[in-house]
Amino acid sequence: MDVFTGSIELQMLFCSVLLGLAQLLAAAMLSTRDKGVAHNLSPRDDQGAPVSVLTGRMQRAFANFKETFAFFAAAVLLVTILGRESELSAWGAQLYFWARLAYVPVYAAGIPGLRSAIWTVSLVGLLLVLASIAF
Repeated sequence: MDVFTGSIELQMLFCSVLLGLAQLLAAAMLSTRDKGVAHNLSPRDDQGAPVSVLTGRMQRAFANFKETFAFFAAAVLLVTILGRESELSAWGAQLYFWARLAYVPVYAAGIPGLRSAIWTVSLVGLLLVLASIAF
């Protein structure tokens, strides 16, 4: 099945996987810029050079993504397997993805209140997907 002819939930899961990979690459490239290739090729037994504010923010944004992504993926897969796709789960999946996408530049810019609000929207999206299973 072509993911873009599948359900909205599966499309958002696919896009979220791509977003996670993009965040991984961005954080890794910024870390390499700050610490150097030699450090990143090493076993990293020491901390190496400090990272820039932007690199630290991108690393934390990616860590935050990883904290919720497994739950989102499981919820979308459960909705799909159980055949419980609905407007609620579609809205939830879209809220999760678009909020996680918006989270990255807002975190990089260091906007604390907005960052927290966007995180909350992504959590609401995840909860909506879960609610479509229960109700």
